[in-house]
Amino acid sequence: MLGWFRALMPKEERFFELFTRHAQVTLTGAEALRAMLKGGDDVLRHCKEIGVRENEADEITREVLTAPRRTFITPLDRGDIKDLITSMDDAIDQMNKTAKVIALFELNCFERPMHLCPCGLQTVSALIVAVGELRRLQARHAVRSDAGRDCPQCRACSCRLS
Repeated sequence: MLGWFRALMPKEERFFELFTRHAQVTLTGAEALRAMLKGGDDVLRHCKEIGVRENEADEITREVLTAPRRTFITPLDRGDIKDLITSMDDAIDQMNKTAKVIALFELNCFERPMHLCPCGLQTVSALIVAVGELRRLQARHAVRSDAGRDCPQCRACSCRLS
């Protein structure tokens, strides 16, 4: 009964794609941060690269935050979508703040060697994998919730849950 109604309701299927794009932009920003912390003549160029990536991430964040308003069915809880994308955006925002301070003080060499911990890049890489797993988990859940649809006994039963 509710299956046809659910089919008519607006759905947003792009959340996982947007999460993945945001994670990839964050990884690119982290790589630019790592290169910037090495110092040298390219520090300002890397600062600008981080700023560009942060703006790109903000656009993706806006898209994710406005999508639940346009759709009736979301793949995740609306609060979880908001929490996930804002947490992801906080990471690249912090990278941008670091780059702005370095650019403000016109630093291109550091007294002590600066470097981004390798686990920082590994964490962002793991985020890309985790977002991909979210899509698989959601797809697996959808398969389970539709399990009885093709069963002749379930179709015959008038009290079947949709």
